[in-house]
Amino acid sequence: MNRKLSWRNFDFLLLGAVVLITAFGTAMIRSAVAGNEVLLPLVTRQIYFAILGVIVIFTVASIDYRYWLALYRPMYIVIMGFLLTLTGLGQVAFGAQRWFQVGVLFLQPTEFAKIIAIVILARYFEAAQYHPRDLRWVLGSILWASGIIVMILLQPNLSNVLVLLVILAVMLWINGVQIKHVLFAGVAGFVVAISLIAISVTGIKTPFLRPYQQQRIANFLVPDPNDTYGNRYNVQQALIAVGSGGLLGQGYGHGSQTQLRFLKVRHTDFIFAASSEEFGAIGGVLIILALAAIVWRCVRTAQKARDVSGAMIAFGMATLIFFQAAVNIGMNLNVLPVSGLPLPFVSYGGSGLTALMLGVGLVESVAMRHKSMEF
Repeated sequence: MNRKLSWRNFDFLLLGAVVLITAFGTAMIRSAVAGNEVLLPLVTRQIYFAILGVIVIFTVASIDYRYWLALYRPMYIVIMGFLLTLTGLGQVAFGAQRWFQVGVLFLQPTEFAKIIAIVILARYFEAAQYHPRDLRWVLGSILWASGIIVMILLQPNLSNVLVLLVILAVMLWINGVQIKHVLFAGVAGFVVAISLIAISVTGIKTPFLRPYQQQRIANFLVPDPNDTYGNRYNVQQALIAVGSGGLLGQGYGHGSQTQLRFLKVRHTDFIFAASSEEFGAIGGVLIILALAAIVWRCVRTAQKARDVSGAMIAFGMATLIFFQAAVNIGMNLNVLPVSGLPLPFVSYGGSGLTALMLGVGLVESVAMRHKSMEF
């Protein structure tokens, strides 16, 4: 494919949706810091990361995604090295070792590990596309993903483990996993979920669930009405913020819960609540529509992909963005337990934003080299 034709197939709708929601997210971070001098530099950093992200998209898109697939072994070794080092030397936040500090910047290898996991699984399903859909085929995909999953679980970072498990499940389903294997996984997942709930409610100590994680689950399932400033405080303030926004919102920079700083971690986990307070239900719906547009373009790219690996990269990114957005918004609306998953492209986070842009660049690379098909 010649260069002119290749760039003509670049998905500018996907790029446009990513740029718009990232710009909105940066503007909301500026409002959400609410004049806090400690948090104010985060706005400038997010702008720098956003610009870097756009450069990353064009750079990665210009390279055939099959070259990245060919480097799956070095990428796997490097990310496993980072994750292994993180468990011993990483900075601790909310009871888990999540990042390295490099000067004023914080590097979160887990965010990039999710993208690398998508690439590795895409390569596996490409190589195994003609294999029988037996237990060996299923276990092969689990084996490739398990190294990264276990290292993230040891931080512990259960929410991102769930993200990877969902991505793996979607890829298995699309590639034709047998129903009996789905039923077995469903039963196993149900047993694990019930066990986690029982452990959380009873407070039994476990190496895979820290006390704060158990409290989040327990408080979601059995809320304490007298707990007005404890573990349920953030969720209560988020619900107040969303409700006070009404239909049109209180106006940019005028959200009472946000600007008076009643709403905590408002520039990361609860930025959807801050956005809904200032822009109302309409603003919340527009965020969802923008994210839905990004997911749709990723799915459309997967449908047009010239091979299995390209389709899996696009489907993997669509799943990652959809699941993280659904969990974050559900957490803000108190329909899901509190987790550490940010709202894609909106929440503050240099590593998270750069990793997402890297993933979008891979999707664009697939789109530019698609098979002949109606757009």
